[in-house]
Amino acid sequence: MPFTLYAQARTALARDSLAGLSVGDALGAQFFVPGRRPADLAAGRLPDPVWEWTDDTEMACSVFAELVRAGRVDRDALAAAFADRCEPNRGYGPGAFTVLRLIRGGTPWPVAAATAFDGQGSLGNGAAMRVAPLGAYFADSVTETAAQAAASAEVTHAHPDGIAGAVAVAVAAALAARARLDGRRPSATDLVAAVAAAVDRASPVRRGLDRAGTLVGRPVAEAAYELGNGSRVTAGDTVPFTVWVAARHLDDYPAAVRACVEAGGDVDTTAAIAGGIVAAHTGVGTPGGVPDAWLAAREPLPDWVG
Repeated sequence: MPFTLYAQARTALARDSLAGLSVGDALGAQFFVPGRRPADLAAGRLPDPVWEWTDDTEMACSVFAELVRAGRVDRDALAAAFADRCEPNRGYGPGAFTVLRLIRGGTPWPVAAATAFDGQGSLGNGAAMRVAPLGAYFADSVTETAAQAAASAEVTHAHPDGIAGAVAVAVAAALAARARLDGRRPSATDLVAAVAAAVDRASPVRRGLDRAGTLVGRPVAEAAYELGNGSRVTAGDTVPFTVWVAARHLDDYPAAVRACVEAGGDVDTTAAIAGGIVAAHTGVGTPGGVPDAWLAAREPLPDWVG
């Protein structure tokens, strides 16, 4: 049944998704530290705080802040926010840093974004890693979610694959938040299929999502082998696996993050994406939601987020 969300409800859903994204990012990043083992997290042994977040969270905070400010994606404003707030020590990849440096120096964002990957535009996972709160914000319309996600991606990712990754993650988060509101949890197979339907058939992201739908119920290691774990840092190598994780663990945030850590690869980003989707459904401090202790261990978000 169609419905419309008011601004306060949109912001609350997006804020929960941002919490899940940032905690997943910060905790996942801890497993790049030598000596940290996925088995420790599986056994309930958490790294000592404070867990510092990375560029995934910094950019997601800008997306959230711009939605609260404008109620939609203003590409010029978002590009400027990304560039102005970019802190190189947060782990930005060289391609992203170059694009943002160009924007900060006055290059129009369409020109800057088109310079990546030798002029073809970025097909990386950077647009996907930051977009889950946007999906939660537009939970009342998959069509609007896809359009706004594409707009948010275009300012740094001119390649269709990079944009497709953002659309898929945002739609997954929108559907997760919608399921929270109507109290009907979709099956993992149905959720993956609904996300896939929003993505162009020609995209590697779509092909991966179609494959992910056949792997529901399979072990994490098998899914990561078949779908990728983000180690190539492309949307096609990252998004299908994270949607698979989120669909399988939609009501269990800790299990979703543990699955990403177990799979290895680009762990901070996979945990950020899956965490942002799942938290849109579970919320924070609820049974199956983002644990309060995990949120307390995460580095505080910037003051400007609000």
